[in-house]
Amino acid sequence: MYLEFYGLREFPFNITPDPRFLYYTPGHKEAYMHIMYGIQQRKGFIELTGEVGCGKTTLCRAVLAELGSSVETALVLNPQLTGTQLIRAILQDFGLTVKGRDRLTFIDQLNQFLLSKYRDNINVALIIDEAQNLSPELMEQVRLLSNLETDQHKLLQMVLCGQPELKKRLERPDLRQLRQRITVRYHIHPLTEEETMLYIQHRLWVAGANGGLVFDPKAVREVYKYSKGTPRVINNLCDNSLLAGFVRDVRLVDVKCVRRAVAQLEGKT
Repeated sequence: MYLEFYGLREFPFNITPDPRFLYYTPGHKEAYMHIMYGIQQRKGFIELTGEVGCGKTTLCRAVLAELGSSVETALVLNPQLTGTQLIRAILQDFGLTVKGRDRLTFIDQLNQFLLSKYRDNINVALIIDEAQNLSPELMEQVRLLSNLETDQHKLLQMVLCGQPELKKRLERPDLRQLRQRITVRYHIHPLTEEETMLYIQHRLWVAGANGGLVFDPKAVREVYKYSKGTPRVINNLCDNSLLAGFVRDVRLVDVKCVRRAVAQLEGKT
């Protein structure tokens, strides 16, 4: 609706996890490096946590996009499955034709796949998103996958990506074996006010803004105050702020635009 008005190629504040729009704050950059290190050095389990909407999924997709042909990858988005369904989903995401119907057959097929890739000097990584939703039984199934290894290397690198509840879940006494196997951990924090400003500028630039479209400092402060530095909330608020500016026929997004957007998001208009 407002693309032509602002001279944009695409919507800058979509909430889809597009790696092109990922802004690397120092924290996001460090998280990215932790994941890449854990995968490339075959560390086995990697834990990434952060509040809802902080950019975890986008970060994981950026990692997947960056990993070259020397790493085979799979991404499980819905971990609310049975143990058998989870292994089947993993096989399918690796592009394998699933054979048999029972879990042991699936695990044997996965092991053969991993050994084949290892012989070809290809690393294999699995990212499980929303891992805080894994039941204790499923977590134990995931732990058992770490037994697929050689004497020197882990055959499967696993990134458990989830909300802070994941850390609490892993503190359970019955999950201590899994917790002890996690060798790389990182927690993503919300953006600061300065990072919020740079985040907004980055997404506008990626979407094609040529500098003529800006959020004034007071508007950014209002965005930060409402969003508390959570990228997904920033996106929702900025998208509605641009719409408010379009309706008002102004190209400088000011406090009025942001407050109008807040009112709309809160259902007060």
